[in-house]
Amino acid sequence: MVSAGLQMLGAVLGVLGWIGAIIVCALPMWKVSAFIGSNIVTSQITWEGIWMNCVVQSTGQMQCKVYDSMLALSSDLQAARALTIISIVVGILAILLSVAGGQCTKCLEDKSSKTKVGITAGVMFIIAGVLCLVPVCWAAHTIIQDFYNPLLVGAQKRELGAALYIGWGAAALMLIGGGMLCCNCPPKEEDSYTANTGGNLGSL
Repeated sequence: MVSAGLQMLGAVLGVLGWIGAIIVCALPMWKVSAFIGSNIVTSQITWEGIWMNCVVQSTGQMQCKVYDSMLALSSDLQAARALTIISIVVGILAILLSVAGGQCTKCLEDKSSKTKVGITAGVMFIIAGVLCLVPVCWAAHTIIQDFYNPLLVGAQKRELGAALYIGWGAAALMLIGGGMLCCNCPPKEEDSYTANTGGNLGSL
């Protein structure tokens, strides 16, 4: 059995990563306009997210517009929209299971069942972390590939947005937290040894 402190730490890290995934999903800063060469345009900055794009003027004014159609998104952002939502849903299930399987809770009385539920929560956090990591890495790869593409003009090139960095951190937290929860081991040998010892004493 893993210690209650380690299990609680794993659950907390998983929850923090899940909150980060929600921020990544909502934040319209996956891609930001790149300033390249002598054609630096400081009058406005363009942000692109999976739900909307925003234009920030040099005066501080910001205008955001929700995409009219999903077809307006690039393939990487279309996949990111689906995968991040699935990651959040899986994260919710992982949180519920981690509460049910926590050593400090009384949702389940059987220690073996509680341990298995805790391990399942860890696996779910790991799956949620991978689902968050894949679209972030895919979007970053596309941005870097387009940045060094000589066929694209400077106005079409983008840089890595803050949402991608948050996404990497969120995925790491969920993976680490899930790994901690998976360190739980059912106390099978101890229980069977106790049962056998009790049986032997009874026969004597």
